[in-house]
Amino acid sequence: MSPAQPAPAPVTAPAPAPAPAPAPPAATAAHAGAPVFRHPERHPVAVFVRHGMLPIEMGIAHRLFGRARSAAGKPLYEVVTCAVTPGEVRTDADVSVNVRHGPEALAGARTVIVPASHEADEAYTRGRLPAEVAAALGRVRPGTRLASICTGAFVLAAAGLLDGRPATTHWTSGDRFRALFPKVRFDADVLYVDDGEVLTSAGVASGIDLCLHMIRRDHGSAVANDVARRTVVPPHRDGGQAQFIRRPVPEPAASTTAKARAWALARLHEPLALRDLAACESMSVRTFTRRFREEVGMSPGQWLTVQRVERARQLLEDTDLAVDRIAADAGFGTAASLRQHMQTALGVSPSTYRRTFRAEGGGAAA
Repeated sequence: MSPAQPAPAPVTAPAPAPAPAPAPPAATAAHAGAPVFRHPERHPVAVFVRHGMLPIEMGIAHRLFGRARSAAGKPLYEVVTCAVTPGEVRTDADVSVNVRHGPEALAGARTVIVPASHEADEAYTRGRLPAEVAAALGRVRPGTRLASICTGAFVLAAAGLLDGRPATTHWTSGDRFRALFPKVRFDADVLYVDDGEVLTSAGVASGIDLCLHMIRRDHGSAVANDVARRTVVPPHRDGGQAQFIRRPVPEPAASTTAKARAWALARLHEPLALRDLAACESMSVRTFTRRFREEVGMSPGQWLTVQRVERARQLLEDTDLAVDRIAADAGFGTAASLRQHMQTALGVSPSTYRRTFRAEGGGAAA
């Protein structure tokens, strides 16, 4: 009897090749026809980015507008990012951003924000819009609020939207901007400019100031201040404040004017003389004034007026005090003086300002 032979190894069919992974959905809001903005009760904001975008500037709009809440805790804005062509958008860093929405988002927005681009396009080099950018902006509805951060102003200017208007951009691009757009009333020495439906800002940080300003304009100081607190940034820097061009940072050991400013803010209702502020820091008036300008970008008198206007705005929004009382509490003395300063700073009277915010759900209602 022959020895048992080992059983042959079973033959197995080769494993089937894994099914190919489904292709990712197209980057467009490829639920074709689906609305870009899905919350009609919120203010729709579109951030229009281009290749070479600065991620921080896109993030500013999403962070600040996205943090704005009503008194009941409901979001007040819906923010989306869009591009000429949906898909991957290069940045000035070692990352790219996948943008889901195309220019259709611009048609549904009530506010459009144009950040800067690190890559120079025709708007920056020749003052002309690339055809695809012009076509995209052509979708913006009349009456939409337009805002730019940093050199995003070149796009608005190239579109002709800044002709005859005051505007700003980053101070390093000021000479180029002036040469390309002589019809624009360019101001290189401010943080941002509010010209109603069109707003422009200087460098990156001033984009924060501009977004907070728009939130304050829409919903009052209470909402804007809450956003600022949550983001841990100053609640307000006046748009007319200088960009601090070529001003040295004070030496750490040098005296500052911070104590005098805090002292003044607690006494806005009182007459405040320059010599009193200087005495707080044990400085001569001349030295104090020079240091103050270096740190704040404006004179002590200008700064006091800005703070008093802000105090008046807060009281108009959040209280039912009579205008005479508000004028006294803010340090303007009389209602006539308050009216004059608010007209100069904001273009409206105290009563109109109060009616506007109460009617639009700002201030006390927010």
